[in-house]
Amino acid sequence: MSLIETVDLCQRHGEHDILKKINLKVDKGEVFTLIGPTGAGKTTLLRLIDLLEAPTSGRIYFDGIDITESRKLRFEVRRRMAFVLQKPVVFNMSVYDNIAYGLKWRRKKRDDIREKVNSILEIVGLMPYKNRNARTLSGGEAQRVAIARATVIEPDVLLLDEPTANLDPTSISKIEELISHIAHHYGTTIIMATHDMPQGQRLAGRIGVLMNGEILQVGAPNEIFCSPNSKEIAEFVGIENILSGVMIERDDNLVTIAVNDGTIQAMSDYAIGDRVYVLIRPEDITFTLAKDSSSARNIFKGKITGTTPVGQLVRIKVDCGFPLLSVVTKRSAEELNLTIGEEVYASFKATAIHTIKEWS
Repeated sequence: MSLIETVDLCQRHGEHDILKKINLKVDKGEVFTLIGPTGAGKTTLLRLIDLLEAPTSGRIYFDGIDITESRKLRFEVRRRMAFVLQKPVVFNMSVYDNIAYGLKWRRKKRDDIREKVNSILEIVGLMPYKNRNARTLSGGEAQRVAIARATVIEPDVLLLDEPTANLDPTSISKIEELISHIAHHYGTTIIMATHDMPQGQRLAGRIGVLMNGEILQVGAPNEIFCSPNSKEIAEFVGIENILSGVMIERDDNLVTIAVNDGTIQAMSDYAIGDRVYVLIRPEDITFTLAKDSSSARNIFKGKITGTTPVGQLVRIKVDCGFPLLSVVTKRSAEELNLTIGEEVYASFKATAIHTIKEWS
């Protein structure tokens, strides 16, 4: 049985539908990430799950019990959840007292509070700051205080809204390590909204894509980022090679797709005559200087039309009769002389391709 379930959950503000029939199940101990563009409704959904708002319609179940309307049940369940906002909230008191706040509110014994707070201070790496005023900390340190304050009460559910937004890479790494530790050490169910898609891949067991107030796909990270079920999701998760084509031949699951003046071979269940989008991730495309040096089914001669350095990587654009974008290491680009105007062979495997019907 799921720990949290929403059924046809809707939220409407005035004439605007913020969420539309959200059906979601999150299991106990799961790390579930919500991704989607700004304004998609991620924060609103977290607020509904945390019972800070009442939905316009639909139901919310906690551990199999409908808690949507019962004021008593909502109060009891809220005490079993904690919510950390995008902008960390810290009180004008010491780091120790900030973290101890929820325990004192629950009237825990002083010795128990001291033991729990000191333990979490070690976990979040803030023991040297325990007596320091929390409002003098950096943004990353303040966020760790907020997460520690939420975690020390040992909630069944921890809700995180963009927990690393606007933080430096070092702070992001520390907070991601902290979230992973909380999930594994405490077995806490974590629901996190993030705009950082690689972060969602690193931390989540499952991901839900929320766009325009609707859940469009739920699945393991590999499913979402390699096998999106719509062009809209493919574009959002960064699949930059999206080619329009038609199925023209089939040999079991191996199909041939007409794309512009060429053909691409892929693995697909769609029928001959179906119009599809061919999705190819940039990292699945390799470049060679000779055609016979690759065993991939799809090999195309092309001319480099653009190169863009990105750190230790280089984005390479090639015209093969249709545009392709690939990413190679800076060293490979130099060794192969991948510069504008040079001719190369671009290759990719049939199994690396994902197809979507154009109407989807």
